Amino acid sequence: MCGKVCGMQQTIDLITHAAIRELRAFTRRTGQPTHVDLMDLEPLRQINEIEITEEHITVTYNQNIEHHYNANTITQKEWSYKYNDDAEFVQAIARVIELARKHVRDLPDNVACPPGCAECCSGYEPFVSREDVQRIAEHLGLTYRETLDRYVVQRTSADGYVVGYLRKVTDDVADQCVFLKGRGSGSYYCGIYPARPHDCAAFTPIGCEDVDTNLSRSGSYKVGPPFRPRHPKGALSQRRRGRR
Repeated sequence: MCGKVCGMQQTIDLITHAAIRELRAFTRRTGQPTHVDLMDLEPLRQINEIEITEEHITVTYNQNIEHHYNANTITQKEWSYKYNDDAEFVQAIARVIELARKHVRDLPDNVACPPGCAECCSGYEPFVSREDVQRIAEHLGLTYRETLDRYVVQRTSADGYVVGYLRKVTDDVADQCVFLKGRGSGSYYCGIYPARPHDCAAFTPIGCEDVDTNLSRSGSYKVGPPFRPRHPKGALSQRRRGRR
């Protein structure tokens, strides 16, 4: 027990002694007074972030998160160094830049969706705005309220812009979107593609990892009949009479 504690104490002392020697050398060289209690002796262990500018490199490290019921306390260390006067550092960062230039044309694994994949149509809940609901309603020939009640899990956002997200065929959020059509992977397609929500239209496959890797990248995107809403018995004739 004592040996273990003494060993830990000895390590701390060695660090402190080394720092004292460094500070004394600095004082002799510059004439500026130094104090060891103003020196942070904690070793740089976990690197959380590195930022490099034209003159400085800043390393954020040894981050610690203390969790509370209602908030988190985050502490971290930050080391900033003006490297452009340090030839060794300039060479090291030049090497990083050289590697960046070498890999600047590297492409991610996925830059295009395999035809009929639709993995993003399962598990994701695309948000819909009032404008999205109105556009889908006009596309399906329904009213805004009918579309909202039938096809949107309603959840108004704080700013009032988003009104919810698209329903799935079941209550399982990992299930398929209610508007997804097709027999299976490879033949899936969106049944309301021209009126799809902005969330869906803005989605990009670049870097996307949710891809059916069994599908071929070649081939064309085959689209079948569009999604048609089911009208209750008698509702269609009443709707037609109401439009006359």
